[in-house]
Amino acid sequence: MKSDFFKYQAQTTTHPLAMEISHANGSYIYDTNNKAYLDFVAGVSATPLGHNHPKVINAIKEQADKYLHVMVYGEYIQKPAVELTKLLAKHLPYPLEKTYLTNSGTEAIEGALKLAKRATGRSGIISAYNAYHGNTMGSMSVMGYEERKQAFRPLLPDVTFINFNNEDDLSHITTKTACVILETIQGSAGFVESINGYLEKVRLRCNEFGALLILDEIQPGIGRTGKLFGFEHYNCIPDILVTGKGLGGGMPIGAFTASTKLMDLLSENPKLGHITTFGGHPLIAASALATLQEITESDLMPLALEKEQLIRKLLVHPLILEIRGKGLMLALITPSADIANTVILKSQDLGLILFWLLFEPKAVRITPPLTISNDEIIKGCGIIIAVLNSIKH
Repeated sequence: MKSDFFKYQAQTTTHPLAMEISHANGSYIYDTNNKAYLDFVAGVSATPLGHNHPKVINAIKEQADKYLHVMVYGEYIQKPAVELTKLLAKHLPYPLEKTYLTNSGTEAIEGALKLAKRATGRSGIISAYNAYHGNTMGSMSVMGYEERKQAFRPLLPDVTFINFNNEDDLSHITTKTACVILETIQGSAGFVESINGYLEKVRLRCNEFGALLILDEIQPGIGRTGKLFGFEHYNCIPDILVTGKGLGGGMPIGAFTASTKLMDLLSENPKLGHITTFGGHPLIAASALATLQEITESDLMPLALEKEQLIRKLLVHPLILEIRGKGLMLALITPSADIANTVILKSQDLGLILFWLLFEPKAVRITPPLTISNDEIIKGCGIIIAVLNSIKH
């Protein structure tokens, strides 16, 4: 199968991990030799309830027996999508009440950018250096990392970049600004949190100049930081909220949410302002609904903060310079990219899955399922410490 993988399936890098997968359950992934790997990545934050969670699987099976795709998004009333968007509204602050379901996070970013331009009649977009919002052309335009996008220019015009957490840069927000788009916690940059009320100050500046604030919660959202959405930690309610990844419970999804007044703009002048065939797919919406119900009705969110403290207690080592992030969205910062690579690759050999961050080569990602047990955390952290101890420094 490995030779066919490289021959027939397009690759994203020249050296993928290329583990041959047999099955997965709970906090473990198994290869075709039946070797178990403890998962500290959760599909890059996309499987918050772990693998093969019975409530998610049952929801998918029950929906599959009823119907799959029946019509393009928004035309027919389909219970899974209606119930999912209703539950999101229940758990979001006013005026975030109407949600557009998409196929992926990057498509949701596209929809959010379009909505901001439609609502304001402006073209200016402000994003942050080292930001990552997806890889389609519009999302790439607001990616603050030139090395990853220079080969694909020209991209969207009128995009200005500012430094995250730099209050002086907020002067770039003017009456020409349609929107400011920020990650609530910068993911690819190294899990960088807002400090000194930064997001709240961005919110006030946007209010002053009539710009919309888009917060990208594709990684921090759906309970990973100990609250349903990361912005709840920072006293900052966006005009447009974007989510994805964990919302699907292991199925592909994206969503952007705004007020009814804003969202209704996409249905007229012009009508069909954003369209998608498979957005809100009933199978995926059923999976997402089951996931969101479990996270909001259980104690997984407060436990995420307790598990964070356990991880911080266990991962103390001279080669760990700091641990960034919140809840179960954590990054170990090591002295060099070589050390980070060694930790990730040797840990996999020892049965622990870790991963990289896109723009911070010295970081090691720790984003396990929210359902991971304390014993599993202790086991995984023990492997990390053992690998670090094997590195000469």
